[in-house]
Amino acid sequence: MITDNMKIQVPIPSVKRFPSYLRILRQRQAEGMEYISATVLAEELNLKPIQVRKDISCTGIEGKPKVGFVVDELIDSITHVLGWDNSAEALIVGVGNLGKAISMYEGFAAYGLRIVAAFDNDPAKIGEKVGDLVVQGMDKLKSFIETNGISIAVITVPAKHAQSVADSLVEYGIKGIWNFAPKDLKIPSEVVMQRTDLATSFAVLSVKMRKMFGSSVSTLPVEEEV
Repeated sequence: MITDNMKIQVPIPSVKRFPSYLRILRQRQAEGMEYISATVLAEELNLKPIQVRKDISCTGIEGKPKVGFVVDELIDSITHVLGWDNSAEALIVGVGNLGKAISMYEGFAAYGLRIVAAFDNDPAKIGEKVGDLVVQGMDKLKSFIETNGISIAVITVPAKHAQSVADSLVEYGIKGIWNFAPKDLKIPSEVVMQRTDLATSFAVLSVKMRKMFGSSVSTLPVEEEV
């Protein structure tokens, strides 16, 4: 049972695994599966069943012996813990290639997130259509945030502009920043920030491949095309 007064402290590693659980659960839901076991989820994600059970325990959902978890209930519970059952609106600042891709990504709807506005300081981009959005100038940023009560912003500007953009967003009332700029930002403690660092992700991939194959990516064998 999901209640709004549940005060469950969910470890960040569990939070990071929840979207993967949801992906599998929604696939099984579409296939008409009513129950799913921790063992099945663990096998799909190369995890140990005890880890899956520990993660799911954070949602307050209990499985049935020899049957597993009710798929619909588990989807609802994980979605609730992640806060994805309440639609959130966000704006994006920086409409380069990455900014355009994020602005037009339709998959955010499944997470309860909608990108409702895009901003840039490049006169050549202002007025340009990006999906359903029309790029606005930075001079419109403050009034848009205040008028629409926006609390989340996505930063996809070059590193040299990222801090000044973040400063403006905080000044205008933004409470959550998703930073894609390759720069560590300084923000007040009352503002939440999550940085997505592509270089860090690739570094982890590179090290894992070197550990597994003992060589760099460029020297790996390539299968012949059929």
